[in-house]
Amino acid sequence: MTDTATAPDVRGAQKPATKPARPFFSSGPCAKPPGWDAAKLATASLGRSHRSKIGKQRLQHCIDLMREVLKLPDTHRIGIVPGSDTGAFEMAMWTMLGARPVTALAWESFGEGWVTDAVKQLKIDPTVIRADYGQLPDLGAIDWSNDVLFTWNGTTSGVRVPNAGFIPETREGLSFADATSGVFAYDIDWAKIDVATFSWQKVLGGEGAHGVLILGPRAVERLESYTPAWPLPKVFRLVSKGKLAEGVFKGETINTPSMLAVEDAIFALEWGKSLGEGGLIARSDANAAALDAIVESRDWLGHLAADPATRSKTSVCLTVEGADEAFIKTMAGLLEKEGAAYDVAGYRDAPAGLRIWCGATVDTADIEALGPWLDWAYATAKAA
Repeated sequence: MTDTATAPDVRGAQKPATKPARPFFSSGPCAKPPGWDAAKLATASLGRSHRSKIGKQRLQHCIDLMREVLKLPDTHRIGIVPGSDTGAFEMAMWTMLGARPVTALAWESFGEGWVTDAVKQLKIDPTVIRADYGQLPDLGAIDWSNDVLFTWNGTTSGVRVPNAGFIPETREGLSFADATSGVFAYDIDWAKIDVATFSWQKVLGGEGAHGVLILGPRAVERLESYTPAWPLPKVFRLVSKGKLAEGVFKGETINTPSMLAVEDAIFALEWGKSLGEGGLIARSDANAAALDAIVESRDWLGHLAADPATRSKTSVCLTVEGADEAFIKTMAGLLEKEGAAYDVAGYRDAPAGLRIWCGATVDTADIEALGPWLDWAYATAKAA
């Protein structure tokens, strides 16, 4: 934490004496891992073809580290794909949907985005199960003879599924999990997941633009046995001559990746591995608990997700008493100007409020130091 002199604001609110040492609370791209420095990244692969020996080795090493840290079984394949989590999830939708009916769950903006794609782009008429921001849909209403699209952790609503218990082992359809704010922060039962997507920019604090696609055996079977009715752009093609393009899952990416972003992801994964089994999850849990303590001790602050069992431990969305969008913008601007917290305004489509990233790359001490600054920004904004 960084000390700063206590000084009264001109409107009477008292500035705290201590700032978070790393005031990076954005929900994506997120804070870099502790100790990160660009000079620490391996550089031998930079300026080289991603198809060179070293390029392939580093891409495979990145895949192997993801498998190890996620405890992903050998039954599941991992591919690095373009377009961040959005590109990865759309790749899954475009290549596998249409074989059977579809159910889509939507309780925040990205879930609604997948509904829009299914309806307007793929011309599928899905069953849509919705809930308002802060709530989770009725998971018991899902028909698992359908393919099911859901968001593991709603980044813009702060609501998550409690676990994979709602997914039956005997499902007929495929489970598609947009898990970008969930992987590395929760213990996921991979036997229940047929398709998962995420990006390095969330819990790992990696760079944007690259997505990760995880396929279970049932997803591979779908790809090899079903051809969609619509044309597929080159960057979505996962099948060649009726068989899975296995090279994609061995570091032979469909398009040219940034090897600098790959090396950055490797740094984060090696850091995560150094924490030991469950280390990333434990850090996220501790951060969420620290923020919850701040909320509980302030009557003007609350959780958008009312139920702790389905409250995100990464993208924590907060309500602010009496606040509208302009008030939140003022609060966030004050915090940024002081260097106390960056990028904490809620998502543009969500109810007006704050959003604090509590993923593993954030230090708990910085969450704790944030509390008094929230008090100051709230009091200052009210006095304006």
